[in-house]
Amino acid sequence: MKKLICLILIIIPATLFNSCSDFLEENPVDRYVVSNVYTDEAGAIASVTAVYNRLYSLYERLMYLVFDLPVDDEKNGQGMPNQYLQNLEYMRHTPNNTFIRNFWRDSYNAIYRANSALEQIPNIEMDETLKTRLINEAKFLRALYYFNLVRAFGDVPLALGTSIEETVTERAPVSEVYAQIINDLNDAKALPKSYSGSDVGRATSGAASVLLGYVYATMKNWSAAVTELGAVVDNEGSYGYGLWDDLKDNYRIATENGKECVFSVQFADPPSNGNGDMQLSGPKYTLQAEYGIIAIPGIQGCNEADIPCEELYSQYDDEDQRKFIIFSKEFVSPTNGQTYYTQIPVYHSHWEDGETVSGNSDCNTYVLRYADALLLYAEALNENGDPENAYTHLQRVRSRAYKNDSKGVLEGDKTQENVRAWVRQERWQELAHEGKRWFDLVRWGILKERMTEHANNEVALGGYESHKKQEIIANFKDAMNLMPIPQEELDANQLLVQNPGWE
Repeated sequence: MKKLICLILIIIPATLFNSCSDFLEENPVDRYVVSNVYTDEAGAIASVTAVYNRLYSLYERLMYLVFDLPVDDEKNGQGMPNQYLQNLEYMRHTPNNTFIRNFWRDSYNAIYRANSALEQIPNIEMDETLKTRLINEAKFLRALYYFNLVRAFGDVPLALGTSIEETVTERAPVSEVYAQIINDLNDAKALPKSYSGSDVGRATSGAASVLLGYVYATMKNWSAAVTELGAVVDNEGSYGYGLWDDLKDNYRIATENGKECVFSVQFADPPSNGNGDMQLSGPKYTLQAEYGIIAIPGIQGCNEADIPCEELYSQYDDEDQRKFIIFSKEFVSPTNGQTYYTQIPVYHSHWEDGETVSGNSDCNTYVLRYADALLLYAEALNENGDPENAYTHLQRVRSRAYKNDSKGVLEGDKTQENVRAWVRQERWQELAHEGKRWFDLVRWGILKERMTEHANNEVALGGYESHKKQEIIANFKDAMNLMPIPQEELDANQLLVQNPGWE
């Protein structure tokens, strides 16, 4: 769908639980609403495109801020003095944090769109095969949004319709939310395995199966996770999946939708959505210190707001190609051809070579990558009692990272304990800056332990404001294994209650 999702207008609440009376009173005639969009095949397609559209607000940056910044993956650079982000980094965030609120609102905004599509599309006279596909795409997306929400907050409102009675509700138990996610993804497994032309990038059957395997792994239903992920991994050729020999192919425009892409958010130049992560992560102040300039000549707007933690970067050997692809210290000016070197590494996976406007990067953001599926499969196999087979899939990812250099071979007894530690380390290094780290640490039950280690290690390593990391130890509380329900949502919906420890 490269570059399909853009410019869809649809009337929905700014947040699922806010401004309900205002929404009911509106009578717009200058824009799309349910009654005048969902009447034909074009409207059905537009309604599902609108559900995809919300991925931009979440996956351009918000997932990193809420789920990488509060842990050992990311920190605020000099270009980000925002107090709410500082609070996330040092684990002093509260229910009033605007970024947690935006994550909640954008997720439910997307779910509302999915529910609206699922209510309307069955009544439209159109090609039945396309109708079924669109319904299953909406179910896949609703499952993804709910999966993020339930992992972040625990019990959450389970809205499956668009009426006030269905949307302004109390929190449903985690078990009910997961049951709905599983139902939606089982239906979504009927989606096509691949697409062509402008449909490339839409949800596929493989994406549904991998996401379902991820759900089972999070639920610690290891046998179900092995079955679901194994059905894909053991038949990867039929899905067109595999690992690129060169990790960089995941981040080249020509190959980013290739064999390692399970599901990604499609970014492009205006009038579509450019990937602003290039702008937010790109070098600025480290250039000023070195060259006395705040921009690489010919590249506009880099802000150096989101930078990697020193401890994360220190994990990579020089033989590991990820060290020079996920991060970079070298940047070439498109105008004078000179190479500029930064004093610190910055994230580079969404950097489009040759782009002169940093906010317009064409690089996609991965929601699910095949390396992620292999590591999840290895984890599930190991936890299900098969560390030998788990090691095979784990080593496959690591061998690619080291380009088969012997230093990349994990050596030691292939015990369940060792393989578990290897999988966890490899997920940290392989999936850096992909919005998964907080989720991993929480589901492994090691958030407090890891963040205590991280605080001490970051101080010892030094770097930009690393001395402040010691604050994390004092600020951490057990309640942080869940995010707080945003205060504005509690105020708007009196049926909601706060997570324990955040009152």
